[in-house]
Amino acid sequence: MTAEAGESAGERKEIREGSRSTMKTIQLLIVDDHDELRRRMAEYFSQQAGISVAGEAAGGVEALKKIEEGSVDVMLLDLIMPGLDGFGVMEKLQRMPEEKRPRVIVVTALSREDFVRRAVELGAMYYMIKPIDLQVLLERVQEAASRPADAALRAPGLSPAGLSLEDRISNLFLGMGIPAHIKGYQYLREAIRLVIEKPDMIGGITKELYPAIARRFSTSSSKVERAIRHAIEVAWSRGRVETLNKAFGCRVAHPDEKPTNGEFIALIADKLSMDRTA
Repeated sequence: MTAEAGESAGERKEIREGSRSTMKTIQLLIVDDHDELRRRMAEYFSQQAGISVAGEAAGGVEALKKIEEGSVDVMLLDLIMPGLDGFGVMEKLQRMPEEKRPRVIVVTALSREDFVRRAVELGAMYYMIKPIDLQVLLERVQEAASRPADAALRAPGLSPAGLSLEDRISNLFLGMGIPAHIKGYQYLREAIRLVIEKPDMIGGITKELYPAIARRFSTSSSKVERAIRHAIEVAWSRGRVETLNKAFGCRVAHPDEKPTNGEFIALIADKLSMDRTA
């Protein structure tokens, strides 16, 4: 190897290392009064590249103190805690300077629709139901940290102004009661996105759409199909299809008539596509 080539390789290595050193580490605060779960999440996230567990708290007062004293990018927040609950924490965050407010991901066992609405109205970026898939939670932490602090979700609906496509899909799924931690949630969201980008895919759902999703998530087409079916059945079993009808402004779904996977995907993708071009 020539001296010039060696110098170039060294320069390239220095540039790569310099780039890594300038990447911001996500400062994560974990707030939950369940000691074992809190420790398990802390242990998991402390092993993830690009994330530093800035602290743990068993209650709302302690959480606010840690936010005031340090720098927190993302907070995992339970709702039911002694003293100051999660809603109280989010209410107090609204009074803090914007630069001090962390992005909030609610992690709770409560799936009531009024709780979901209240949380997102107070600025929660995601609302996740326990038990939690830690890999999915990691993805939400990374997504939340990369978004503007004021990019919180709003009340469930298809096309609130200013929200991204993923946010609109997530809002609708939350309103319908599809939990964010189940695989079908992720697969459905990806399916709708793909069909919006390439409408012809809905005509080849088993030969093209399912395989594309399976490749994206390193799984099989049959598992994708079953997981999507399960997600739709969960929504219908919870009796929240009126959320879908309200979003469309007319009756497109009936509690006693579950759509096929393809019908559901096509329905949502078509509506969102029209909203984007309106």
